[in-house]
Amino acid sequence: MLIKRKDFIVTGSLASASLMMPKFLKAFTNTSQLLVPKGNKVLVVLQMSGGNDGLNTVIPYRNDLYFKNRPNLAIHKNDAIGLTDEIGIHPELSALANLYQEGNMSILNSVGYPNPDRSHFRSMDIWHTAANSNEYLTTGWIGRYLDAQCHGCDKPTQALELDDILSLSMKGELEKAIAFKDANRLYNTSQAKYFKALDVAHHQDHAEAPVDYLYKTMTETISSADYIFKQTKLCPAKGDYPKGDLGNSFRTIASLILSDINTKVYYVSLGSFDTHVGQQDKQKRLFKDMNAAIDAFTKDMKANNRFDDVLLMTFSEFGRRVAANASGGTDHGTANNMFMIGGGLKQKGILNPMPDLSDLQDGDLKFTTDFKNVYATVLQNWLGADYKTILGKEYELMNFV
Repeated sequence: MLIKRKDFIVTGSLASASLMMPKFLKAFTNTSQLLVPKGNKVLVVLQMSGGNDGLNTVIPYRNDLYFKNRPNLAIHKNDAIGLTDEIGIHPELSALANLYQEGNMSILNSVGYPNPDRSHFRSMDIWHTAANSNEYLTTGWIGRYLDAQCHGCDKPTQALELDDILSLSMKGELEKAIAFKDANRLYNTSQAKYFKALDVAHHQDHAEAPVDYLYKTMTETISSADYIFKQTKLCPAKGDYPKGDLGNSFRTIASLILSDINTKVYYVSLGSFDTHVGQQDKQKRLFKDMNAAIDAFTKDMKANNRFDDVLLMTFSEFGRRVAANASGGTDHGTANNMFMIGGGLKQKGILNPMPDLSDLQDGDLKFTTDFKNVYATVLQNWLGADYKTILGKEYELMNFV
């Protein structure tokens, strides 16, 4: 059976997904080898897209300079949830405050990189690739982890992104993660009669090389979609997950963690946090969704004795300016905070000093911790990988895991 040009184009949506499929997903057809014992470490990355305002997230409510720079935007002590006598957290992040008090959350302040870029796209690329500000890389830090750890493995590890588009962070030179928004939709698309007929035809006929490649990648996608769908049904998450994309994503992640799928890295995004105008309402709405999703997810992991094996890490491409603007918001800034959440933390609480609001650079916070030190620590101490091979340079390891 020869495929017509118009039919070739019709396959675009499924084919584009299959091109993001790592080769090692073919191994999923043999599920007997993938039983995951307790202690299998999992990383969940939550990207807060758009540049979250860190100063109104972790709040220095005893600092006069904070209120001076934000007379109408600052969050007062009576409204914040107290973490210490000096520091609070946004009032919508009650679940995170509870995790902090339980000793299951760490806060890292003033994270960034030298010569920061205030472009969303360029700064996010820097975070995704773990590049210096003057470097342009085409592979992501998690993608290179897959290259190093998963290429040719008998029991391959894997990364999944809960989104329709695969992030640069998840693309390696040899291996790539797979991106999907909904396991049911991925499965239903792969099971459509048109694609199944093409799959059957591929095994019956011979096609030209470019079309044959399409057939092969489509076949792999159908097999992998079926496997992922079945794994989400093995141990369905039972927590009280909120409705919406983020809640559904964390529900899927929880179901997969509780199944026998050997996934090491999950990646999910929330946003946009680009709060130039009307920041209070926008940040409040996003934090409400984030708080509910993390609350349900962490409770699910605890109830199933997997919380010690999970590290949830948040980041945003940059923070916001210290001073509020005239539109009830803040503009693009530099350094920001990160949350580390999990039952296996070795260092808990606030890991380093709050930003020094009396020592700014052109009105922006100065970074004190390079984010690549954080990546190196997670790769080496949590995922058991050689961070130097993946990041290409030597960095200072930290002690939070």
